[in-house]
Amino acid sequence: MKAWDVIVIGAGAAGLMCAAEAGKRGRRVLLLDHGKRIGRKILMSGGGRCNFTNYFVEPAAYLCGNPHFVKSALARYTQWDFIALVEKHGIAYHEKTLGQLFCDDSAQEIVDMLVKECEDAGVTIRLRTEILNVERLGDGFMVATANDELSCQSLVVASGGLSMPKIGASPFGYKLAEQFGLKVLPTRAGLVPFTLQPEDKATLEPLAGVSLPVVAESEDGTRFAESLLFTHRGVSGPSVLQISSYWQAGEQVHFELLPAGGLAQGVADSPNQELKTWLSRHLPKRLVETLLEREQIGNKPLKQYVPKELAAIERLLSAWPLKPGGTEGYRTAEVTLGGVDTRELSSKTMMANKVPNLYFIGEVVDVTGWLGGYNFQWAWSGGWCAGQVV
Repeated sequence: MKAWDVIVIGAGAAGLMCAAEAGKRGRRVLLLDHGKRIGRKILMSGGGRCNFTNYFVEPAAYLCGNPHFVKSALARYTQWDFIALVEKHGIAYHEKTLGQLFCDDSAQEIVDMLVKECEDAGVTIRLRTEILNVERLGDGFMVATANDELSCQSLVVASGGLSMPKIGASPFGYKLAEQFGLKVLPTRAGLVPFTLQPEDKATLEPLAGVSLPVVAESEDGTRFAESLLFTHRGVSGPSVLQISSYWQAGEQVHFELLPAGGLAQGVADSPNQELKTWLSRHLPKRLVETLLEREQIGNKPLKQYVPKELAAIERLLSAWPLKPGGTEGYRTAEVTLGGVDTRELSSKTMMANKVPNLYFIGEVVDVTGWLGGYNFQWAWSGGWCAGQVV
């Protein structure tokens, strides 16, 4: 049985970060992954350019059943620390929108950087390794793979969530947590497109490809000002992905298609214009036609509308209601909501409170960030913190 100081399960963002940091401390580290490629989710992210962090990372950008949990890790290893690492490796990057940072060239550069950090720290990386069993062994653990048995003092679970099963996502980490008596909160798809109710799909499907800036609002009052994209299956775009993490089945989502007050100004400026004509100057023409077909608005010269009618149209356009049929699920979700209950873990080290030397980091934990590099920053921060102590 080969003995290691640290075994990290999962060669994704959090696992690579943790392994490199532990190795820098002189620990003998083995990084295991059941896939054949390192950092598959990193490579897919940001259209292949990896939205690796965000200038505006703050605890408020994270959903967690224990909201204060994220503060320590995010403060101890910040976005500026990761940006400094990227710059040290000479990787060119740019800000796209809203503080989102992307590689100029390719996400492969981020993976290569993390692998180089691991190699320089003496980490051993082993891919295509199926883990059959994990057991307590004294103060440490025994990890049985399809090929051999390994022992370690510290075991780090960075196996990810359920999103994107086609690249190997599995419930492994949740099952391991439950095996050791840790509570796992219910999981669901996050940062995911919505599907539509049949009656809405019939009228909205022809809008596939139409995009416009909106403010999306969930029933709990959370709002995101980004674009909405109509698709053949439903609605997507950054505003939808963001709000999906705050949506519960059966709830409505409201979209501000036009800011309140705009229509009144239109009446003052263009009283003889028909509503359809005026709206088509401010919204995609196909969307205006669809609103007419759905009989959500009528059409006559603006000056012919009485104040009560104008107020009703404004209410509709400033909070256009849509009740999703559901989401596209884990197949297209960028993240998994829920996971290992953070009340079971130390916010400083990520160690399980009642299982010494067992750590959980990254997406397997009940921490989900906004779209825009926040989830990668959680992986870097949590991985770094665990790497200082394992």
